[in-house]
Amino acid sequence: MSSTFFLAILCLGVGSGALAFDPSLDAEWHDWKTEYEKSYTMEEEGHRRAVWEENMKMIKLHNRENSLGKNGFIMEMNEFGDLTAEEFRKMMVNIPIRSHRKGKIIRKRDVGNVLPKFVDWRKKGYVTRVQNQKFCNSCWAFAVTGAIEGQMFNKTGQLTPLSVQNLVDCTKSQGNEGCQWGDPHIAYEYVLNNGGLEAEATYPYKGKEGVCRYNPKHSKAEITGFVSLPESEDILMEAVATIGPISVAVDASFNSFGFYKKGLYDEPNCSNNTVNHSVLVVGYGFEGNETDGNSYWLIKNSWGRKWGLRGYMKIPKDQNNFCAIASYAHYPTV
Repeated sequence: MSSTFFLAILCLGVGSGALAFDPSLDAEWHDWKTEYEKSYTMEEEGHRRAVWEENMKMIKLHNRENSLGKNGFIMEMNEFGDLTAEEFRKMMVNIPIRSHRKGKIIRKRDVGNVLPKFVDWRKKGYVTRVQNQKFCNSCWAFAVTGAIEGQMFNKTGQLTPLSVQNLVDCTKSQGNEGCQWGDPHIAYEYVLNNGGLEAEATYPYKGKEGVCRYNPKHSKAEITGFVSLPESEDILMEAVATIGPISVAVDASFNSFGFYKKGLYDEPNCSNNTVNHSVLVVGYGFEGNETDGNSYWLIKNSWGRKWGLRGYMKIPKDQNNFCAIASYAHYPTV
């Protein structure tokens, strides 16, 4: 999901004839192809290698700057390394932010007058394993199922992975477009009006669109409604602290997001009013001393465990809605 992603490769000379590759990267190229099971035709190999080398150079430059204290996070080559900007953009979806509804008031009584300084719902059993959406724009469905999974665990004491594919296949009549585009708001409405959602076990993820085959006999989760939070990091913090994982949308428009490995993602160009990638906030905290200003939101992504912090990222918190983290947040009621 993006509007601009990765370095443009116009300067590579692709298609202009012979491509000059860096022989010192031969071993890394071979190992990368093996790790991510990449194979190409003879005609495609040179183009992919050229794109991969430019991305590798960008990553290494960024990490050198990190060692000099010029940024707060480290990048790493991953499965997106051979993608052009246009190809990676296909994984991004511009999500229109709907006007926020008035929802149930979030109160601090569950945790007292002071919210905890650290929250991590993974440690309390609310969060299922990280999955990989592959080349299907289904991040919106992963975020919604993640939020419902947490609330169902709170209600039943059982953590059941829910079917992302169910949402991908069955919300088209409501306005979503499967692997092309999706709005979490519409997905919540579907689960509410449909009367349930199947589990991953009976409706497994395929990474591509299919015919809706929801079977109410296999429903494993129902919701009584859902709340759209106002655009406020303070309210989001209260929700995460007192309710559980919250589905949000962020600005993931930059190559730094795609190749993020660890640290506090302080991308200077991240917008606070553009959302194009849905994720799940599973906690928050801070690095170092509280007064250092290195507070973060802990988000669960849907790009597999080889991306980021084994599938997670730390986004700056309390910094003017950084990366639009609080612009489009929801949670279900069960």
